Amino acid sequence: MGIFYYIKKYFKMSRRQRKSELKSTLWFMPFWYIVGAIGLSAFTFYLDYVVDVGLYLPAAIGFSGQTLQVLLSALVGGVLTLSAFTINSLLVALTTFSGQFSSKMLVNFVSDRATQHVLGIFNGSFIYVLLNFLYVTHEEEEYIVATPVLSILTAITAAVTFIYFINHTTTWMQVHNISFNMNTKSKQVQASLEKELKPYHLEKEIEVESLPADADGKVIKTRQSGYLQVADFSRLIKQAKSDNSLLRFDVRIGEFVLEGTPILTYWEQGQTIHPDRYLKSMEIGVKQTEIQDLEYGLNKLAEVAIKALGHNDPLTVTNTIHQIADLLKSIGQSTNFSPYLFDNEEELRIILNQKTFRYYLHRGFASIREYADQNSTVMTELLTMISLLSKTMDQNVHEDLWEFARQTILGFDNYSLYENDCLYILEQLAELAQNTGHQQDYLFLLEYMLKRVSSKSASEDPASL
Repeated sequence: MGIFYYIKKYFKMSRRQRKSELKSTLWFMPFWYIVGAIGLSAFTFYLDYVVDVGLYLPAAIGFSGQTLQVLLSALVGGVLTLSAFTINSLLVALTTFSGQFSSKMLVNFVSDRATQHVLGIFNGSFIYVLLNFLYVTHEEEEYIVATPVLSILTAITAAVTFIYFINHTTTWMQVHNISFNMNTKSKQVQASLEKELKPYHLEKEIEVESLPADADGKVIKTRQSGYLQVADFSRLIKQAKSDNSLLRFDVRIGEFVLEGTPILTYWEQGQTIHPDRYLKSMEIGVKQTEIQDLEYGLNKLAEVAIKALGHNDPLTVTNTIHQIADLLKSIGQSTNFSPYLFDNEEELRIILNQKTFRYYLHRGFASIREYADQNSTVMTELLTMISLLSKTMDQNVHEDLWEFARQTILGFDNYSLYENDCLYILEQLAELAQNTGHQQDYLFLLEYMLKRVSSKSASEDPASL
């Protein structure tokens, strides 16, 4: 009954969501390896018992039926033992990831292609050798070639795969690889979303005053609680064009909504609109997904950094801050896209609920700043990354970068600093002020910080900073 429930659930999903869900499960890839193993076993049976390939090969490489059964029974046990060790290693890795870094990383490790291929190879190898064992007879005069050769090669492949999996697990668990893989995954989500929306973006200015008034719009409300996981924008635009309507998202992708929450506002142009047609183009589920949610990747990286702060692991915090800065740079470029989506006749059809770069900057760094509890090393690294972002990003986000840095400095209220820590922080702040054009504000923050130096001998010349 449970199997049919899950199959039914997958068929109800959109194509994109179903693809994402299948990638995050452990059974999908091994299933295809098992199918391949069954096919290979049938081919092996055909070679030995139909074609009788042993007649055309040297007798030295063949086995009698009784000897082959002993060999296959040993191989079945060996492959099963390797599979048990692999599963045990997998469970240890998942437990470590969940406890030390973040439970959200479990999905990343499980959906990793290498992890799924390894499990598929072990399952396929076991099924293949087991099936071969079933149809081998005890006849001494029986001369078999393909079955023992391919079974031995399969066992060798499983042994080599086991070594590869141990190396893969230990490599994947290294901090820099963890944060880099999470960053890469988020960038892939972002690139996919940009590719999906690019055909509907136009270099066309829309005056806010020209948009219809809220009072003239009608609201579509959700019928269940959960996270807005996916929106099929292409389908929504086609439906809006068919209805000659304009849609505005009242919530963002990834946002949690309660039953009855307004999710869309629409304006009719004379035709009657059926809300069900639009609701079918959006998926609301019980968990957040990365399919279209840029914020979710930032939250995962920030959680890793916060966990590392609790474990007194500054290197992990620093590395994660670097990856967040890289992801913020990428998100900052995508947020420059217009929130307006047009159909193929250049008619406005959808207005997105789009957040600014300041929002994503806050989501990425604010929680780390909060849990760092005035840790001067972490604060220096945060300001270093903000200064680095100011060098590589457009001037339209410079004000957001400076404001975040200013609030971070003002958060040192009633807190004493060592002289060198203060100077390192001011060095990055001075560079940021120069990049963003806030030299005058920097002088105020300089005086504010010097008052918090525990050593009263701080007499550094501001010009030298």
